[in-house]
Amino acid sequence: MADKSTQLILDALSRAVAEPGGVPLHGNKKAPGLFASTATAKQLALRCKEEGLLRVLHAENGSKTTHELCTLTEKGLTYLLNEVSPKQVLEDLVRALEARHAHVGEFVAAAARRWQEGLDALQATVQRVLDQLQKPGKLVAGAAPSANGSERWLAAVMAYLAEWQRADKTSDCPLPDLYRVARQTSPHLTIGHFHDGLRRLHEQEKIYLHPWTGPLYEIPEPPYALLIGHEIVYYVSEKGTGPLDSFQGREDMK
Repeated sequence: MADKSTQLILDALSRAVAEPGGVPLHGNKKAPGLFASTATAKQLALRCKEEGLLRVLHAENGSKTTHELCTLTEKGLTYLLNEVSPKQVLEDLVRALEARHAHVGEFVAAAARRWQEGLDALQATVQRVLDQLQKPGKLVAGAAPSANGSERWLAAVMAYLAEWQRADKTSDCPLPDLYRVARQTSPHLTIGHFHDGLRRLHEQEKIYLHPWTGPLYEIPEPPYALLIGHEIVYYVSEKGTGPLDSFQGREDMK
């Protein structure tokens, strides 16, 4: 009887050494523990706690019994190594470690798949939004003015660019300045509709759109920047008919 009891204790300590995070002291069919729920096993479990071989990490009172999560103590490890071949303990630990690695690998792979799926979905959504932003609106001849008064503010923008060019300024007009001019004519004009209008003017070959060539973090007012293809547009100028303008159109954004 003593040998059988000792073996039950050694089996429990061997399982505990491979689970430093704790193992239920008494198990059931769904969750095996260090000891069974028989009277003899309960006495052996109590003995292990009283002798300091096992330490309770967490205890939770149930309706009929107390559920305890236990871990092996230093004294318990010393006792185990004195009673069992250290080689056997090491082999048990290696097997447990390999099993943990396999579980971690599966978990990481599953998490990576979920992360990649989320990233792919996000990229697809971003692309759809970009495609929508890049769709030019169409001005229909004879159509009524839009809610943003596009005909009025587009005319104001073209007049301002013409005046900018007549003033013989050496730089192109920044989009924030042009947007504020457009807002004077159409106070409810949004940046999105402003960008749509610039795309239409560009497609109608009435303006040049010039990209920002410096670091992105140096853009003075990023919300006004316009995405065209892979370029970040930040300046605009009126399109003329002279040879210099033709060259400029080829060098900037066609």
